[in-house]
Amino acid sequence: MHSRRSFLRTSAGLVASGLLLNLATAQETKTPPPGVPKAPPKPPALPPDKVQAVVGQAHRSLEKVRELVEATPLLANASWDWGGGDFETPLEAAAHTGGREIAEYLLSKGARPSLYAAGMLGHLDVVKAFHAVNPQAHLVPGPHGFTLLHCVKKGGDTAKPVLDWLLAQGVPEVTQRPLPFIWPAGTAPAPQA
Repeated sequence: MHSRRSFLRTSAGLVASGLLLNLATAQETKTPPPGVPKAPPKPPALPPDKVQAVVGQAHRSLEKVRELVEATPLLANASWDWGGGDFETPLEAAAHTGGREIAEYLLSKGARPSLYAAGMLGHLDVVKAFHAVNPQAHLVPGPHGFTLLHCVKKGGDTAKPVLDWLLAQGVPEVTQRPLPFIWPAGTAPAPQA
């Protein structure tokens, strides 16, 4: 005969085993919990030639960017890997070349905002918000190693308040950094909790 304690221990173990088995099975089959709709399948990866084309054209041609994004809307958030840690989105291409109209178009099509585009477009509140999260944000190079300061300077008069604020913060007048970027000793931001 089993004691009550032995029965409870065995029962608890069986219940826990069953729950773990159900959890493992749900994770293996990716079945959502009851009441949560199943995510639709992901579309295939964007064709690399189209990604390279939209990023390339975002350096120079609103007309071509519009043509590509209208045909394939997901290109607004594409990222091209130039190699060596040099990733670039169409929005970032527009930011480091001063392509205000291209940047505004891409944002209107759902491009993810970036620090570099905010700086070029003169969005001081956004640049300040990035720096509130990471006071060293200006050190992180964007595509091709261009810095936030470079992109801000490309923004011209509209971005002058951002330029003035950055310089008042003591941001060094460095417009390009080598890639791949490695934080200089003692400058990496502390992880946020």
